[in-house]
Amino acid sequence: MKSFKKISLMMLIAAFMIIAAACGSDSSSDKDSGGGKDSRELSGSISVSGSSAMQPLIAAAAEEFMAENPKVDIQVNAGGSGTGLSQVAEGSVQIGNSDVFAEEKEGIPADKLVDHKVAVVGMTAAVNPKVGIDDIKKEDLIKVFTGKITNWKELGGKDQKIVLVNRPDSSGTRAVFNHFALDGATPAEGITEDSSNTVKKIINETEGAIGYLAFSYFTDDSVTPLSIDGVKPTAENVQSGKFPVWAYQHSYTKGEAEGLTKAFLDYLMSDDIQNTLLKEQGYLPVTKMKVERDAEGNQKNI
Repeated sequence: MKSFKKISLMMLIAAFMIIAAACGSDSSSDKDSGGGKDSRELSGSISVSGSSAMQPLIAAAAEEFMAENPKVDIQVNAGGSGTGLSQVAEGSVQIGNSDVFAEEKEGIPADKLVDHKVAVVGMTAAVNPKVGIDDIKKEDLIKVFTGKITNWKELGGKDQKIVLVNRPDSSGTRAVFNHFALDGATPAEGITEDSSNTVKKIINETEGAIGYLAFSYFTDDSVTPLSIDGVKPTAENVQSGKFPVWAYQHSYTKGEAEGLTKAFLDYLMSDDIQNTLLKEQGYLPVTKMKVERDAEGNQKNI
């Protein structure tokens, strides 16, 4: 009888150990883990759409994220900020990328969306190197783009007619430049081109030309970036709030992000992405900003 009791007790202990081991080795998908660093493995798929300017950045981050999490699939499509905001609002994608605040797009239920600011882009006016200036007062910049100043000699440059290179009305870059560089003024007619690479090429090849570009396009001396009111267009000056022309890059979700969506957005805010990939893609880390803006453009120190 004693040996029977002893055997029964040993069987109960063994069964308990097996159950405990099974609970401790659970490798199911963790809906709340971030960046694939958790002991549990991420899996599933999400779709992202929106800003064409943001697509290379988000696609590159998605590739790195999927390499770390082989059971994850992230589809990244463009289509423009309006498309991204519309699709995330209707629930057909999990993340909608936008160059502008949702409140700035007509017909978007901004109150249903949650804004995740994942990067910052700085931009400034750029001129043909033969123009002969590298700094301009903001009031003069507005006069140039509204056609009130038509020759560079009026600003101490070459005796050369000013040629404006604009972006189309739908451009997020144009919206940011008009708001923060031109104080909302409407530019005069000029050459209109949507591609930043083409804008840079036109400015370089056209004497007297002026347009505007993100900082990431100033990689050589083919165009001259302009300081504004003596403030140079640098990452440090944007981050400190000294240079005025910049904007967030937004990744919107419908309601609070959860599961794999949250894990990917957390990954975008990680040091690896903010301090490495963003800079490689020509963006500024949002985590280094010392100022912040709201949808109305009001800026304050953080």
